[in-house]
Amino acid sequence: MPIFKSARPSDDIAVLLDQVDPQADLAHRHLWLLALMRWIRGDSVSVDLALSRVMVLLDVLQARPELSALVRAWWWRLLDTVDGSILLSDYGFASRSAFVSELVERLHRKFLPSSPETTDAGELFSQALHTEFDARWLAALPPETLHRLGQLLAAPAPSASGRNISHWQHMLMEAITFCTSQIRAVGFSPEVRLRMSVPAHDASPFHELSADWDAVRDAWLSKQGLDEAVQHFKLRLEACRQAAASVYAHLDANGISVDLVFRLRQLRERILRIRTLLDCLLQDDDHRYAAQLIAHLAMVGQEQRSLRALINANSSLLSAKVAERNSEAGEHYITRNWAEYKTMLRQAAGGGAFMALTTALKFGVMALGFSAFWYGFWAGVVYATSFVLIQLLHFTVATKQPAMTAPAMAAKLKDMSAPHAVEEFADEVTNLVRSQVAAVLGNVALVFPLAIALSTAWFLFFGHALISHETADYALHSISLLGPSALFAAFTGVLLFASSLIAGWVENWFVLHRLDSALRYNPSMTAWLGLARADRWAHFLRRNISGFAANISLGLMLGLVPPILGFLGLGLDVRHVTLSAGQLGMACAALGWGVVQTPAFWWAIACLPVMGFLNVMVSFWLAFQVALRAHNVNAVGRRAVSGAIRQRLRQEPLRFFWPARES
Repeated sequence: MPIFKSARPSDDIAVLLDQVDPQADLAHRHLWLLALMRWIRGDSVSVDLALSRVMVLLDVLQARPELSALVRAWWWRLLDTVDGSILLSDYGFASRSAFVSELVERLHRKFLPSSPETTDAGELFSQALHTEFDARWLAALPPETLHRLGQLLAAPAPSASGRNISHWQHMLMEAITFCTSQIRAVGFSPEVRLRMSVPAHDASPFHELSADWDAVRDAWLSKQGLDEAVQHFKLRLEACRQAAASVYAHLDANGISVDLVFRLRQLRERILRIRTLLDCLLQDDDHRYAAQLIAHLAMVGQEQRSLRALINANSSLLSAKVAERNSEAGEHYITRNWAEYKTMLRQAAGGGAFMALTTALKFGVMALGFSAFWYGFWAGVVYATSFVLIQLLHFTVATKQPAMTAPAMAAKLKDMSAPHAVEEFADEVTNLVRSQVAAVLGNVALVFPLAIALSTAWFLFFGHALISHETADYALHSISLLGPSALFAAFTGVLLFASSLIAGWVENWFVLHRLDSALRYNPSMTAWLGLARADRWAHFLRRNISGFAANISLGLMLGLVPPILGFLGLGLDVRHVTLSAGQLGMACAALGWGVVQTPAFWWAIACLPVMGFLNVMVSFWLAFQVALRAHNVNAVGRRAVSGAIRQRLRQEPLRFFWPARES
């Protein structure tokens, strides 16, 4: 189609209208529609200009009846070619719940050219009204213009309908029928039925939904009892929405299914779509609701093509899945009084002592001379085994806590309107920071001297240092505030956060599939283990599965990620504050007391608090953002929380380091 650049829109539309041909082939009929929409949009800057172009179009058609007849014939041919009811019922809904497949489909839409030679009304609509500006000018159409457009585009329903109604009304009724069927399909699916509350399941509002819609349609056609039928249908829709919403209580208690949450959200959106379609059918003599519906479809079409919208929607589902699981585990890491504070110090000291042995084993793997990948793999196995043993011994490693504690704190922000909610949250932040200080101090205070003691004992027993002078010198200079250690420490915080995502996903998977119940009651399991042992194992795994997943994944990532990134040419390494403190201790033991007189030693000492801060804060910040998304905390709530924390820091800074005596 030609692109018109004349200064006068009336000249442009005159040329364009001369090219309308109802008898043209499918592709060229649709190309004419796309050209018309381009002309109306113009430069997509002024809505008023677009509205004036619509008025020019209508004026030209009114002045030239023969062109008006051609355009009407073209429109009727278009309606015979594409099924508009599918557009009204399905457009804007994601076709797939799986993230990867939906992402691939959106990438296809974004980067592959689309053909106007289509009978898919949704595809043609997305080509004709593909900008946010289209939604704006459609929503701004004045009543007079809508009336004139309605007269121009009026068309009788297909003869097969057997009714004296317009084509638009026929499409609306068909679209409501389709939406009703899809809502019933979701409501009747076994995954939803089994998770509904007992009252919702017994009421079973989905059974009568189609019959109620048939009653509305018959009442509308016969003009008898319409108000009562519509009211009854809307109440049935609300009952279906509430029945579906009751599933969320089961998901919160028994694990979240992303696919199921996706279908429940689709069901809710289809109920809203039916309400909009009903407004267009029952009370739209001025076509106002029809214009709003088309504008809404143009807007949701943007979201359907948007990669960002897809990522936001899926990250919201993932946030809900991970945050709910991790918030349970995170409560155990927050200290609120002196007794809990001292307990945290003891557990962290135990973890630090164990990490000294882990550091020695890591240097032992290094001495075996493996290639980069296999060194990383066996180092990861050492880390993972050590982290799991620390978990089983009820010790703690400081840097693994923030990603777990952040969801626990964000869960307290569900109701920001509650009295003292912000102040109570500031208290929790204070408690968390204090807990982290205790955990880091407990780890480092034990791992550093015990690493030196272990190296000394090795020297006394075997007659040579635990690590070579070259290895010690490398370890000393790799932990320096002058080098990239701060960047590596922040990257390690990302890995710590990733391990919490894996932990939340694994625990949710374990709970969702009821593996603890299967282990406790499955005949094969109980026959193999015995009833008592099966019960103990079920309780043990339910209590520890999240920790196992976090510790094993973190250990393997700390070992494997650096060589894999090195193979790809990305020189990122990991810097874990507890492991680094242990390495520094063993390096000092190998190099002797003279090392304290070197600048490298003091730059390494200065790097440790920075490293601990970045490990903790990066993992906490990422986990906290996930939790805020899961609980839908808005920007106003976030600003209120930030202000309360800053005020607490100014008024009571020491509370961030140790608890008040009276607590």
